[in-house]
Amino acid sequence: MRDVSGARIPTNTGDAGVDGTARRPSTARGKWRRLLPAATAACLLMTGAGPAVAAAPTTGSSPTGSPADILQAGAQQGVADGYPGVIGMVRQGDTTQYVHAGVGDRATKTPADPKAKFRIGSNTKAFVSTVLLQLEGEKKLSLDDTVERWLPGAVAANGYDGSRITIRQLLNHTSGLPDYLGSLQINGPYFLNLNPREAYSPQSLVDVALGMRAPATEPGEKFGYSNTNYVLAGMVIKAVTGEDAAAQIQRRIIEPLGLRDTSFPTSDPALHGNHLRGYVLRAILISDGTVSNVQVTGSAGAMVSTMDDLAAFGRALMTGKLLAPAQMAELKTTVPVAAGVGYGLGIERMELPCGKSAWGHNGAVLGYFSEWLSSEDGTEQVLHTNNEFHMLAGTPGQAHTGKAMTDAFCAL
Repeated sequence: MRDVSGARIPTNTGDAGVDGTARRPSTARGKWRRLLPAATAACLLMTGAGPAVAAAPTTGSSPTGSPADILQAGAQQGVADGYPGVIGMVRQGDTTQYVHAGVGDRATKTPADPKAKFRIGSNTKAFVSTVLLQLEGEKKLSLDDTVERWLPGAVAANGYDGSRITIRQLLNHTSGLPDYLGSLQINGPYFLNLNPREAYSPQSLVDVALGMRAPATEPGEKFGYSNTNYVLAGMVIKAVTGEDAAAQIQRRIIEPLGLRDTSFPTSDPALHGNHLRGYVLRAILISDGTVSNVQVTGSAGAMVSTMDDLAAFGRALMTGKLLAPAQMAELKTTVPVAAGVGYGLGIERMELPCGKSAWGHNGAVLGYFSEWLSSEDGTEQVLHTNNEFHMLAGTPGQAHTGKAMTDAFCAL
């Protein structure tokens, strides 16, 4: 099978789709603009495990060509903007097409492989929220339970009170908790990649967040993207089940869906098997950040996957294969972020300039940036990933590849 660039797709995992059916070549705008979380003034560092959509889509001329052609052009522009490599995927029904540009390894000049693994950053959040929604469906907790009920004393400093914050408010980012990744204490060593094996317990990350500032908003008052929310969400999973979020995600999602190339590393900072190498631009130098600390991001953004596996998870999630109807309704109940953008429980909904609406999310960790869009019924999906992320928002590569993703989705 060949992708739209004309190159042969590697067949070490077979030519079967993630749903087991053979892939058929597809025959067959507006920009989803997002602002990444606030950077610290000292280092201009992103609050890493993944950005949330924080601005409405903007309008612009519509490109021509098939969805895959549009995505391919965006990938090539991303490489022209300075990314080592970009991969992408367009999926409509059982038809899947791949795109790629640039390299997955700068040393060997190996072409960027659309089948390769990469760090998915805050796309991890949808997996975590799914587990908590499943636990609610099993009557093991309520999303309206307080954090204090399950994690006594975990949020009790500097004016923050876990008895006033609910699990739901963690998942939709309305808790009012600061983002620990905005602290120079955490993001400085992470950006510099000083010690990929340095241990960070979840509570230590929460404690850093609580010490950053006093509350600026009341719980439930407004959206404020914070990775601290999902570190606490992972802690709740362990309190309820006795197992880490990683083990529960493995049992409840990865294994049932057969996501063979998806994992949740909890201490190992390396990537294994076929993977994109991740790079970090520091000043005018680009360095290899493939081996990086997964304990810094944890249940906020430590997972590893592929585009095929992410698409399979996204389709299963959107079609109700993982959640009962009551929990699906909760998943898709949004709080306002900006005009045309709402945040549900680990996923976002946006109105696109072409008139379509889409669900999706994105993820940013050292060396990697990825995004996905899906239709309500999961039949239409567009994903893309690049292998350079240096914790800064608003780069030309982000703008061009993000626009191409949205344009490709609109063209489906």
